[in-house]
Amino acid sequence: MEVVIALAIGVLTSAGVWLLLRPRTFQVLMGLSLLSYATNLFIFSVGSLSIDKEPIVQPGVPIDLVNYTDPMPQSLVLTAIVIGFATTALFLVLLLALRGLTGSDHVDGEEEPP
Repeated sequence: MEVVIALAIGVLTSAGVWLLLRPRTFQVLMGLSLLSYATNLFIFSVGSLSIDKEPIVQPGVPIDLVNYTDPMPQSLVLTAIVIGFATTALFLVLLLALRGLTGSDHVDGEEEPP
């Protein structure tokens, strides 16, 4: 399970960095989204990857992460998803306004010569 999560984080991060280096603003937006997904997955995996474990402390069971899933990373990821969605929506509006003003979606606002 840990290998699959590590591979997913690595692929999302590398694809996000590659897209951030592209010259179009939509590709930069997708790169930022992929990087935020990779970060969310990393934070989520820090809270211990447990299958069929109780997320809330119950009486009679020792209080440690061997028996329970830590709820703090889950709440942080949920908050980050909401904030990321709002930021992406704002960036899309700015992208459309920039394209309307300049007639291009190039990062510098200028097209490359053919």
